[in-house]
This record gives sequence, C-alpha cells and structure tokens, in this order.
Amino acid sequence: MPAMNMIQAINSALDVMLARDENVVTFGEDVGYFGGVFRATAGLQKKYGKSRVFDTPIAEGGIIGAAIGMAVYGLRPVAEIQFADYIYPAFDQLVSEAARLRYRSGGEYGAPLVVRTPCGGGIFGGQTHSQSPEGIFTHVCGLKTVMPSNPYDAKGLLIAAIEDDDPVIFFEPKRIYNGPFDGHHDRPLVPWSKHPASEVPADYYRIDLGKASIVRKGAAVTVIAYGTMVHVCLAAAEESGIDAEVIDLRSLLPIDVEAIATSVKKTGRCVIVHEATRTGGYGAELSALVQEHCFWNLEAPIERVTGWDTPYPHALEWEYFPGPARVIRALKAVTET
Repeated sequence: MPAMNMIQAINSALDVMLARDENVVTFGEDVGYFGGVFRATAGLQKKYGKSRVFDTPIAEGGIIGAAIGMAVYGLRPVAEIQFADYIYPAFDQLVSEAARLRYRSGGEYGAPLVVRTPCGGGIFGGQTHSQSPEGIFTHVCGLKTVMPSNPYDAKGLLIAAIEDDDPVIFFEPKRIYNGPFDGHHDRPLVPWSKHPASEVPADYYRIDLGKASIVRKGAAVTVIAYGTMVHVCLAAAEESGIDAEVIDLRSLLPIDVEAIATSVKKTGRCVIVHEATRTGGYGAELSALVQEHCFWNLEAPIERVTGWDTPYPHALEWEYFPGPARVIRALKAVTET
C-alpha cells in the first residue's frame, strides 16, 4: 500500500473518481495545466483532458454558479476555491442556490457538487490566506461540511463527498498538506511516510460522512477536534501525560453526536479545540451538544481552546495558532477541578 501525503491522497481521490465516473469534472483557478497552487490536481488535465479538468477565471461566484448548473444537469463537479479566504464572493451561490435547491424543488433537483478549499494557518499566509470559515457553513441548512486530518481520511471522505447527492464543502488544512507535525511550531514537519494514516490504498474506497474517529483512547477527559488541531491535541495529550481521549470529528455536518456523547459520558470532562475564532465558532455548537446530551455526566465546565477574535496576524501567527501549551492548560483545568 503506497504512502501518501494529503495532497497526493486528494489527487488520488480525484483520479479514481474521474476514471470511475465520466460525469465527474474538476475545475478552478490554476487547476488545469498548472495542477493547482498546492499541486492537488497535478497531472489530471493531461490524463483526462481539458473538458474535464480545466482552469477558470478569477471569479469565485462564477466558479460555484457554473458548478451548480452542471450539477443540476447531471454532472458531479468538484470545484476548487484556491484559498478558503476567497470563498466569500461565492457565498450567495452556495447558500441561496446550492443549499436550497433540493428543498425548493420538492426533491426534484439536487446539487451533487463538492467545493474543495485549503483552510487554516500555519504557513505565514497572514489575514487573507489563513482563515477557517467552517463554522459559517455548518450554519447553512442543506450544506455538508468536512475537514480531514490525514491522508487516508482525506481520500475516503473526498470520494464519499463526490458521490453524495448534496453539496459538500470540503476543507483541506494546508498546514498538514505535506505532513503532520508534533504540535509545536518551532519543530519541523514529521513526514507522512512515518504516520500510520499515510498508508492509502491506490484504488477506490470511501469513508461515510458523519462518522467520527477515536484517534486516541482515554478515560480522564474527552478532547474534540478536527483538521490540524487533531495533531495539536495528540501532542498535548502525550506531553501532559493526561489520559485524554481524542475524537477527530472528520465530518462537521452531519456530525457524529453518538460518538461524542458516548465518550463524554465515560470521561465526564470535555475540551473542544479549533483554530477558527472563538465567538460564534463551531466549538460553541459542540459545547451546546455536549451540554444537551451529557449534562448529568459532566464533572467540570466544558473548556474551549480556539483562535482569537482578531484577523489572523502575520507577524504573531504562533500567538494566534492554538498550540499544545494552551490545550494542556485546558486539560489541567478540567481534570484538576
């Protein structure tokens, strides 16, 4: 079984689906000849032709509007928005059209499209190349939202998203495109080849949306995270020596409430971690879910570790980025209560 980094796994998923289903097409800014700014579509235009893998103008609203039209008429488009920070011009198309199409047509039409987009910080991209807007999309009825943390999941989830009959926003944490890290910004990336989740089948497989993964078992506290923060939380658990159970949500909507509730009822404590800003962030929804389902089992208040309520700073990126030290403080706060 080949070892892949996340970029290679995403490329492999697109390759598999382009070969498997002639209705699958992929497009976006620099997606075709150049293979994408992060090379996630490298080689695909040469293999499948310019009618199925192609470049678009710098017009996010147009990219998504075209994808919706394609989806209505039977194609399965995979549109790339070059950075999640640039998705806002397409927000009206996603919210008012793609997300509502099945409802407004009484089930006659759907919008089986995927929007891939790199998200998050950790590469010194500053305020316009580092945002994590996943919470905005989980608020929209009719959209599904996914964020993998490793190559194996990335490929399986992307295949499932392409096969889904509803629109899926597929966030790709660019901090871990080329490999995970030990959670500390001042230490080098760990090659994916040394990570068990780097073993990715070359052919077709899928991971159903809405199923979380327990990436570390524990009994003292439940840690809920997704994307890059999964690696931060694993580092914090190991460094602190606290018997933490770490849940990788993978799919934010639909969400695996059962996995969360089962874990928190066992541990009695919960820490929620995400990179996005705190106020109105997805962690608030997670906190509410834990409170609703596990109130009588909680032994301490729920802790949230998040980004700050500011634009992502360039010069102070690692003050903003939620690292292991902040997660450890939260772990101690709940376990020492």
